[in-house]
Amino acid sequence: MKIQSFTGPSGPLLFHLTRVSSNSKTGPIPVSTSSKATCPSACPFLGQCYASAGPLAIHWAAVSDGRRGMPWQQFLTAVASLPVGQLWRHNQAGDLWKPHTLTGQTALAALVDANRGRRGFTYSHHSLTAKVAAAFKAATAQGFTVNASTESMAAADAAVRQGLRAVVVVASTETRHRWASPDGNPVILCPAQRKGPQFAAMNCATCRLCQARPQNVIIAFAAHGTNKRRIDQLITAGGPDA
Repeated sequence: MKIQSFTGPSGPLLFHLTRVSSNSKTGPIPVSTSSKATCPSACPFLGQCYASAGPLAIHWAAVSDGRRGMPWQQFLTAVASLPVGQLWRHNQAGDLWKPHTLTGQTALAALVDANRGRRGFTYSHHSLTAKVAAAFKAATAQGFTVNASTESMAAADAAVRQGLRAVVVVASTETRHRWASPDGNPVILCPAQRKGPQFAAMNCATCRLCQARPQNVIIAFAAHGTNKRRIDQLITAGGPDA
């Protein structure tokens, strides 16, 4: 089944590929943006994440309302045209389209095929049912790394136990660079968020941990952006192991 395009609640969904990002956190790599309708309702940061404000929010709105971007099949062609070996990030804003459905899993498989020979990675806030976890593991095994986004150490450990790559949002005040999760998994704070001159040039292009790392290593991201205080509150409300 070849999927030409997707339709959301407000019409056709579009996808945008920026071939050279100007974001200092990612570095000059290709990054994509997907329509807001791809975001799952289960995401606790829906409408409050870092992409909901600032220049990225303006770009995301243009993709979401159809002023910018391309249909799915055209987007896959653009991904397949990236140089062999290219590191790239899918969804600086947005998520994978309904990976719990046959259509969503078919779309993910097509994205994995388009990525072959390249080093794509992404993050997803979809609920980690057995079916979704299996799809994410298969994609990662074939070179397109899907990181399960979580909001607590307990949830990150649970994702690791499912065989997934896990990332976790921590408070904006986090100062540790490395620690261990309750299950004993190594946790590393995103190097691009660390302070000090030795990290000044660190970004996704130089770090690459979100694309390739041991399966049990959890990457932590300190809450950031204009909504970081609200995210801090959401994390705190999640419990003492958040």
